[in-house]
Amino acid sequence: MEITASLVKELRERTGAGMMECKKALSETNGDIDAAAEALRKSGLAKADKKADRVAAEGRIAVAQDGGKAVLVEINSETDFVAKDENFLAFTDAVAKAALASGVSDVEALKAAKLPSGQTVEEARAAVIAKVGENVQVRRMVAINSDNNVAAYVHGGRIGVLVEVKGGDSDLARGLAMHVAAMNPPHIKASDVPADFVAKEKEIELAKMSDKDKNKPADILEKIISGKIAKIVNEVTLYGQPYVLDTDKNVEAVLKAAGADVISSQRLAVGEGIEKVVEDYAAEVMKQAGLA
Repeated sequence: MEITASLVKELRERTGAGMMECKKALSETNGDIDAAAEALRKSGLAKADKKADRVAAEGRIAVAQDGGKAVLVEINSETDFVAKDENFLAFTDAVAKAALASGVSDVEALKAAKLPSGQTVEEARAAVIAKVGENVQVRRMVAINSDNNVAAYVHGGRIGVLVEVKGGDSDLARGLAMHVAAMNPPHIKASDVPADFVAKEKEIELAKMSDKDKNKPADILEKIISGKIAKIVNEVTLYGQPYVLDTDKNVEAVLKAAGADVISSQRLAVGEGIEKVVEDYAAEVMKQAGLA
């Protein structure tokens, strides 16, 4: 029997399952929509898509690495409880390995990548939703493929960093990845800091100065402002920050001693940028009881 678009649409509306899952179920049941719907329910895929609009701001950063090739993937769940579930953990590890093996560079391509089970990442995601009962999303990924020293570091499953270092060794690269995880510098070097940021900081520092300082000779005033700006720039750059593994030195000094240079740095933190919904269950109960 021909599997028409209208038949797939009808099954989607009945079950809430994904389009590809519906099409596959109909093919396997020779177009019998009732049998297909029952098969989807048995497999747990039915209604998985209906959870897609629920906020998923918890989760895990998964990592996979092979020498200078490394990848981080952020996969979200609704609760921290599910983020520790063995089904969720196995899925995130499998997705990271698939990202590394396939060489894809974005999440949309990753969704179509095959897992060892034969499922695509998207098909496996729907199956995990059915098992854990929450919305699960493959949200972001970053990757490096280089002949330089590459470190992939994940802290507590919630913060992941990739760092590429020219020169030095693997220990230095890992130490720098740990630094980026802890300090989250927005920029690598002073030359990377936008000019408009520097101009705005100068304006702010000048406004904060007393009238007495503002009336000092122009060259002295410029030295005062330049010193303050240099300190601010150090705070927002990797090279300018005190190195977390040796705070007596800044990162630039550590790199110089090793004859090394940071080429790139990428950092992911679980849920950053997602607006979380804060539930007030006591208020909700009172409202439903007509007490609020």
